[in-house]
Amino acid sequence: MKIGVLRVIAGGRVAFRCPGCNELHQIRVEGDDRPRWSFNGDYDRPTFTPSVLVTGSQVELDEKGEWTGEWVLGPDGKPLPLVCHSFVTGGQIEFLGDCTHALAGQTVPLRDPDEVPT
Repeated sequence: MKIGVLRVIAGGRVAFRCPGCNELHQIRVEGDDRPRWSFNGDYDRPTFTPSVLVTGSQVELDEKGEWTGEWVLGPDGKPLPLVCHSFVTGGQIEFLGDCTHALAGQTVPLRDPDEVPT
């Protein structure tokens, strides 16, 4: 279920659309399981602490923003690493310098989680 700029997910999780990765990033904000982030309760201008760090491999997305099942490969034929590290404060995402996408070092507003990436 979408509320504000977040998608509410079972298990005490919320997700936000990352404009750097063009994917939804999920974090746990309720319950006893760990890790768990603090959440200010504002679904239009959320703040989460601590920072959000997503790592893995870069994926190929189709025109709808869905994974094609393929990885972005480097010159050596291996999947390229993905790092997305940010602070989400007052409805803004501050991307840290260790991000592997084009928004590293920038601050941008959160957007509708159902918005199709362009």
